[in-house]
Amino acid sequence: MKRTILISGANRGIGNAIAISALNSGHRLSLGLRNINSVTGTVLDPEISGSEKIMLQEYEAKNEYLAKEWVNKTILKFGSLDTLIHCAGIFNRVGFLYKEGEDKAINNLWKVNVMGPWLLTREAWSHLVKSKQGRIIVLVSMSGKRSKGNLAGYSMSKFALMSLCQTMRNLGWEEGIRVTAICPSWVNTEMADGIKSIVPPEMMTQPEDIGTICTNLLNLPKTCIPFEMQVNCSLEI
Repeated sequence: MKRTILISGANRGIGNAIAISALNSGHRLSLGLRNINSVTGTVLDPEISGSEKIMLQEYEAKNEYLAKEWVNKTILKFGSLDTLIHCAGIFNRVGFLYKEGEDKAINNLWKVNVMGPWLLTREAWSHLVKSKQGRIIVLVSMSGKRSKGNLAGYSMSKFALMSLCQTMRNLGWEEGIRVTAICPSWVNTEMADGIKSIVPPEMMTQPEDIGTICTNLLNLPKTCIPFEMQVNCSLEI
């Protein structure tokens, strides 16, 4: 079936790759972007691929009003929505023994990585229920499964996001909503550029790989949707 999909963080990286893969699969897209002009001249530009297929909306994960506006405008344009894919997220290196003033960066992680998906899903929930075949895909990270080194702030936000996914799954199950938490390790994105890694970029999971995973998930019936998918490019023990 062809779906109407809200995708956050589609201006670059994993979110961009997921959006392109979904578009190529024939789905209708409503893209929430911090900078709408970031996709101008690309395949995700409605002027290129058609306004009947793609809608662009200003979206900032920390802004509850923009979440509500995005959902409402999507319904006005497409009449319904049945799928939500959360890709917007931030990274920073704040450690457990954080310095004075770094609590602001920790709060920012919480607001974007946890409350952002929570607020947006809450606004879209009634429409997902109404569709009777709702899907929610959340890009969590392996950092939501284990904590390595001293990335206390980032890991904290991703563990909390995984918990949120579990609650959404519990609440939505009888309503026909299926949730999948995708947990990649190293993905070749700008975010990975800022982290010391022993894995060269060409050996990392590529954003397009995650895009393919997501479109394949959307093709599965709700009787066999995995809740959690760990995606590794290197062995973890």
